[in-house]
Amino acid sequence: MAGVEEEIREKTKTSGEVAEEYKKFVGRKVIFIVSLIPILFLIIGVSTTLGSANLTIWDAYSAIFHRFFPSYFHSTWLADICVWHLRLPRIALGVAAGFGLGVAGAVFQGVLKNPLASPYTLGISSGAGFGASLAILAGAGIVGGQYLIIGNAFFFALLCALIILGLSSRRGSSPETMILAGIALMYLFGAMTTLLQYFAEAEAVKEAVFWMVGDLGKASWSILVPVSIALVCCTPILMLKSWDLNVLGSGDETAKSLGINVEHVRIITMIVGTFLVATIVCFTGTIGFIGLVAPHLCRMVIGGDNRFLIPAAGLTGAVLLTLADTVARTIIAPVILPVGVVTAFMGAPLFLYLILRKRRQEYW
Repeated sequence: MAGVEEEIREKTKTSGEVAEEYKKFVGRKVIFIVSLIPILFLIIGVSTTLGSANLTIWDAYSAIFHRFFPSYFHSTWLADICVWHLRLPRIALGVAAGFGLGVAGAVFQGVLKNPLASPYTLGISSGAGFGASLAILAGAGIVGGQYLIIGNAFFFALLCALIILGLSSRRGSSPETMILAGIALMYLFGAMTTLLQYFAEAEAVKEAVFWMVGDLGKASWSILVPVSIALVCCTPILMLKSWDLNVLGSGDETAKSLGINVEHVRIITMIVGTFLVATIVCFTGTIGFIGLVAPHLCRMVIGGDNRFLIPAAGLTGAVLLTLADTVARTIIAPVILPVGVVTAFMGAPLFLYLILRKRRQEYW
């Protein structure tokens, strides 16, 4: 009897230690996510001070907080113009776009169980690029007027995703089929874009290429509204599917045995993620590497639990894109580089480092 009681006490102690260790493990993830918020605000403050008109960090933050607390913070006319009309819309769009691309990248990689899954490898960016090129080079599109380029890019990005889902549904929506279909569409839309450029005028080709590289130069508060609405609508849906994405990581058969409708989860998350990416790229162009690198960085730090990985990847994407845009605006000022060029220069070496780094722990 004494031996049984001793065994019960030992098991209880072991369970308590496991629970305590789990709390510490979760605490480290929460600390990492929370620490990204002040880092992002610091980068926003520094980025707001940089430009042709020199502002201090205090001037920048005073101009920002003056709008909300006019009795406690005071600002100058120059600071208000520089911050609220010139710099902050661009920075805010960079934060929103980076967050959305990071979230979508984490979801695509999780649902397809592939470390190379991103808006680029799935052909979504190529579809948006073809739609924009069709509008710029041929003047043809779904809608007319000032929304011609935006409407085309959005439509063809969604069309690309629907084609992928349609093709993969014939094979049970397997991750391999989706990736292969995405790569095929990426080359197809790339070839059609090149064909359009071959027969177009030089100035039009220059504009199309500039759009496809990705840039935040056309940022405004009105553009930020639909991007923010897409983030607010899509991110909670993807977060609700985070448990299902965790189960999918153990394999389709295991997920089905646990009551998960694998095809339903995969299609819903792909549609929502694609809608989020399409809303972003139709305003910013095809900004690369953010949706690929941000989830990998977070996965190395906090692991692959999508409950924490999705928001962490979003904040990391916002930090990376805001930092890249700051570099793009200042590295050869007054010339402003397309932010897509900077993300490629930053992302390629960083991604190679992540690939070559020797780690015992596997994240996939």
